Amino acid sequence: MKDRVVLITNVEHFAGPPAAAELAARGAIVVCHDKSFSDEKARLEYADGHPKRHVMWEQDPAKLMAAVTDKIGRIDVVVSNDAFPAIRAPVDEANPQDMRNGLEDMVVWPFILAGAAVPQMKERKSGKLIFITSAAPFHGLPNYTMYVTARGATNSMVVSLAKELGPHNIQVNAIAPNYVESPDYFPQSLRENTEAMAKITRNIPLRRLGKPQEMGALIAFYASSDSDFITGNVMPFAGGWA
Repeated sequence: MKDRVVLITNVEHFAGPPAAAELAARGAIVVCHDKSFSDEKARLEYADGHPKRHVMWEQDPAKLMAAVTDKIGRIDVVVSNDAFPAIRAPVDEANPQDMRNGLEDMVVWPFILAGAAVPQMKERKSGKLIFITSAAPFHGLPNYTMYVTARGATNSMVVSLAKELGPHNIQVNAIAPNYVESPDYFPQSLRENTEAMAKITRNIPLRRLGKPQEMGALIAFYASSDSDFITGNVMPFAGGWA
């Protein structure tokens, strides 16, 4: 992993913090992207004290890729860690605009991002695309069909892109989590509620939430040369729930 250039989107949320920490610890050059970095103070604070960490704030995928290559020279791995709130709504009460917004953030933007990263990977005959999605499409979640549909679309995109890009030695995989410790889905106040957590973990065969560092280690595996013969894989990371 030494000096491998890894771009992580939505880095302050979801799987971003453990991925950035683990990849940097293994010697990667971590390029961090987050919408909050449009604020100069936020991006300076995030980069402070991390010599292997760079921050980018361009929201257009093509401009983002150009900025990374201009500054560092290349992109070896893209971790598309994009998310959207899981809005609870029965189908007959759902706002279609929420569906459109979810598809835009969890399907369309990652697809455009991949398209912007791939040309240089094709030229080098080397690269990795890693999509952080969800295990929810394996089961379905009543009243969360908008979220599940968008995540399922990205999981399917991964399988198709893997076949398309395999001849160029570009591996495309997804990690599909559920029940992982994250302030976005399980805030500290909820994790400290013993009764609530007992109800939640009853659904998990391993009877606990996944740890952030476990997620970081799995992302680092897919970003490393150890996964070079794995592509088109949608890996559930859900403690046996999926």
